[in-house]
Amino acid sequence: MNLLEEAIIYSTILHQGKTRKFSGKPYILHPLEVSQILSELTDDMEVIAAGVLHDIVEDTDGTLGEIRKRFGDRVAMLVDAETEQDFPGEDRAATWQRRKQQSLDVLRRSTDIGVKMLWLADKLANLRSLAHSYGEMGDKLWEHLHQKDPGIQLWYYRTIAEYIEMDLNKTGAYKEYIDRINYIWPGTFDTAKTKYRKYREIDVSGCACIGRGAKAEVCRYDDELIVKVYNEKNTYKDVEREIALARTAFVMGLPTAISFGIVSVGNRYGAMFELIDARTLSELIAGNPEHADYYAGIMAALARQIHSTEPADASLFPDAALQMEGWVKRAQLDAALEEKLLERLRAMEPVKTLVHGDFHTGNVFLSGGEPLFIDVDRMAIGDPILDLSSLYLFYVGYAELDPAIIEDFMGFSAQTAQTFYQCFLARYLADAGDAERAQTEQAAQLWAYVRLIGQMRRKPDSDAAAAARLTERIRALVS
Repeated sequence: MNLLEEAIIYSTILHQGKTRKFSGKPYILHPLEVSQILSELTDDMEVIAAGVLHDIVEDTDGTLGEIRKRFGDRVAMLVDAETEQDFPGEDRAATWQRRKQQSLDVLRRSTDIGVKMLWLADKLANLRSLAHSYGEMGDKLWEHLHQKDPGIQLWYYRTIAEYIEMDLNKTGAYKEYIDRINYIWPGTFDTAKTKYRKYREIDVSGCACIGRGAKAEVCRYDDELIVKVYNEKNTYKDVEREIALARTAFVMGLPTAISFGIVSVGNRYGAMFELIDARTLSELIAGNPEHADYYAGIMAALARQIHSTEPADASLFPDAALQMEGWVKRAQLDAALEEKLLERLRAMEPVKTLVHGDFHTGNVFLSGGEPLFIDVDRMAIGDPILDLSSLYLFYVGYAELDPAIIEDFMGFSAQTAQTFYQCFLARYLADAGDAERAQTEQAAQLWAYVRLIGQMRRKPDSDAAAAARLTERIRALVS
């Protein structure tokens, strides 16, 4: 007996007597449908078998251990990736969104194409059933489900589409999935997504990396083109949003580079920019450290331009204070110190102008003598201290842990970075009095240390002594 045949028999036995919610048909028809969809996506028998078994742990007395013993580690891993966490004793309707979010987190982190295929096949089968019932019942359909809000149901299915798009958007199953969503929730997706679309595929393996951040790296594709390559966690929607924000910033008169196209780079998305003979300020400083003051002047002027721009539509941009509040939470400080920091945030004067959100010399190009910035996905409305504290972190703060962090990030020495920061601050605060300058410097340090500790908390091997030392710095700065 082969793997798939055994899986079908095993699943049929465990699902015996169970029926589907609306049709009343034997439940085994659903996992068989999922496996049939998978058979059109792949010849991998482990993936197809996992489709037959995917509801065993969630809906029967079968266990993951037994699946592993019978069908192997990979089949068990695939089934586990599709199995929702249970909350014994709690109402399933009350835990619906929590269960779905936890499962989505698993999907987003997964790099196994089999996991994404299994999710697509299962949810497509569910959408087929939903669409059939919606055609007969209309909006009364939602009254029969654990999650009765159609908007939240849409959030779930749309998020899945975004997470698997890069890998599976060329398949017929994905296009049918989009079609079914648009049938139940008209206008959710551009109908072009249901037609054959192939992104331009590029290879950056031989290209120089000229900038690197938390969500992407910037590569020089050739003398005229720059490509920003996003990490695997970023969806097509994330890239589209950043391009839309860049266009909005450009319309407001800000010197931002506009992407002219989205490409695929392996299993990641990329955004192409035409920046002829352009070099990042990081590159220029690395080659000419003696001119750090000159480049600091360019950055200071650009910062003042951004920080004095008030958008016509504030709803497009998040509140910078919320980003900083997130820094405080991630730092995991003691309750009294955390409350002092939150009080300081609440006491900030309301600001209606923009901040970049990820402002550093790796995100600013000099093209034809004029600066152009990229990476606007964190652009927000709020106090400029968000950008100033980021600059302190990038050019000074990281040296508290290891100067090599700055050298790797910026491409020049920590000493040059500190010189650059001091020159930037002097130019940015040229019109400020001594008291205002000192207060701004202290605030930049404070929020930089908060952010740095938050980053350290994410690493299990982080330096506890360094975190304690930085915590005391924060305590002194808020006292």
